[in-house]
Amino acid sequence: MDFQPSDRCAEFKQRLGAFMDEHIYPAEAVYERQLRESGDPHHQPAVMEELKGRARDAGLWNMFLPDPALGAGLSNSDYAPLAEMLGRSPIASEACNCSAPDTGNMEVLFHFATAEQKERWLQPLLDGEIRSAFAMTEPDVASSDATNIALSIRRDGEEYVLNGRKWWISGALHPHFRIMIVMGKTNAEGPRHRQQSMILVPGDTPGVKVVRSLPVFGYQDHEGHAEILFEDVRVPAGNLIAGEGDGFMIAQARLGPGRIHHCMRAIGAAERALEAMCARAVARETFGAPLATRGNIQDWIAESRIEIEMARLLTLKAAWLMDTVGNRHARTEIAAIKVAAPNVALKVLDRAIQVHGGGGVSDDFHLASAYAHLRTLRLADGPDEVHKLSIARRELAPHISREQ
Repeated sequence: MDFQPSDRCAEFKQRLGAFMDEHIYPAEAVYERQLRESGDPHHQPAVMEELKGRARDAGLWNMFLPDPALGAGLSNSDYAPLAEMLGRSPIASEACNCSAPDTGNMEVLFHFATAEQKERWLQPLLDGEIRSAFAMTEPDVASSDATNIALSIRRDGEEYVLNGRKWWISGALHPHFRIMIVMGKTNAEGPRHRQQSMILVPGDTPGVKVVRSLPVFGYQDHEGHAEILFEDVRVPAGNLIAGEGDGFMIAQARLGPGRIHHCMRAIGAAERALEAMCARAVARETFGAPLATRGNIQDWIAESRIEIEMARLLTLKAAWLMDTVGNRHARTEIAAIKVAAPNVALKVLDRAIQVHGGGGVSDDFHLASAYAHLRTLRLADGPDEVHKLSIARRELAPHISREQ
């Protein structure tokens, strides 16, 4: 494995780093102020639209998409360090049109959509004109097992009719939200992994009812996490993505690159937390000496550096395997990083909060908000336990076969 960045990756890192220093970090306080002054937690601050224009002009746009015509043409290995840099700021990913769930949805449309679907929905997403949502999780079933989902998608002539309830639908309350990809069952009696399908549902379709916005540890996220009720929602049959029964396959294809993105962004957040911890430890004194001289603080700093490096290398290995042998042969590593990276980031953030004292749990620093968001990542795209189960089964398989 060669983790040396390619020349293109190195060039993108240099430009993105300069863009973060010049535009993103200075805009964070402006973004928060404009959001707060609007009185609407889902308001789109004007500074974000300014940042998007600057990022596009700088060629730092759609960097996640490997297609050179529509994106930057970067491999998973080349994009991973850029995702880490974006993860250092809560506003950087949207500014560069590289934020979830849009990235995953754009990849789904790129790989599986018809020409008409791409023209109507993919191109506006690529242009940053609209935002999207992905509706899979349901409140009435354990959605960690995707085969449990119960929302019905029934064919009726030239339309499909949707009935059911979804929640934690990220992006559905963003002011630019226009389209969601909904996963449901088209054939409840079919083979277990062929019952599900995915379909495009515009947000303004009659019967789509936003029940509420779900807070995360008390935070109302800008893009929102909605509970949505689907009551006799009718969409054209042409909105189906791929074919009936292809939903589970599409979901699996969507999750591989998305987990690389999530994990590297988490590592970026951990790096920024470690920097904040070190700065605070040097600046604050207790009992006549800086915190940085205390043995336990030095242990926390050292452990954080070790854990971040391990998580980064494991994630880069997963990206390299995806590039070289494909997602299927990287399943163990993809599952492993989804457990490792969020847990490492949370450990580092927890230590940084402790070093900041009471300020660490306040809104005076970014740590409390970052912790809340990253704690959610241990559930998003499948909880830790599902990924551990997957890894354990593969480890056990050869031993079980020898016993039989």
